[in-house]
Amino acid sequence: MITLSADTLIKAGAVLGALAALLGYCVKSVKWYLRQAEQDKDIKAIKKENTLIVYALSACLDGLEQLGANHSVPVAKEKLNKYINQQAHDQLE
Repeated sequence: MITLSADTLIKAGAVLGALAALLGYCVKSVKWYLRQAEQDKDIKAIKKENTLIVYALSACLDGLEQLGANHSVPVAKEKLNKYINQQAHDQLE
């Protein structure tokens, strides 16, 4: 018959507790990594949508300018073109 002392039980409990904590950290790390990968996909999709929106806005401002809406349209168009140009140069680097 095996007799277990209180000290042995305490040590076994400590080891099991440490293993459980380590396993918990590993699971949490994997979940974090998978969430980051999913967020990267979402960010790429959002960037594509934003690019489309910016080009559509540019076309709208061009159309307004051609129709003679000259109050703040040229200023907005100039700022948008500057923004597009800066973003293009940032992506090249």
